[in-house]
Amino acid sequence: MPKMKTRRAAAKRFTSTGTGAFKRNKAFKSHILEKKSPKRKRNLRKAAIASAADHGRIKRMLPYA
Repeated sequence: MPKMKTRRAAAKRFTSTGTGAFKRNKAFKSHILEKKSPKRKRNLRKAAIASAADHGRIKRMLPYA
């Protein structure tokens, strides 16, 4: 049986936590930043946990995570 391939795009976006959840970065931080408040931009820096509904899909894309 050959090795399973990891989806590289997903590997760059998600990291696994110790409990098995997946961390992700927040969107809307790349451009059009003038109209966004400093508080909103600061909160976009923090990592978030991917939704439980997406957990199965992410797990399938990252078989070794």
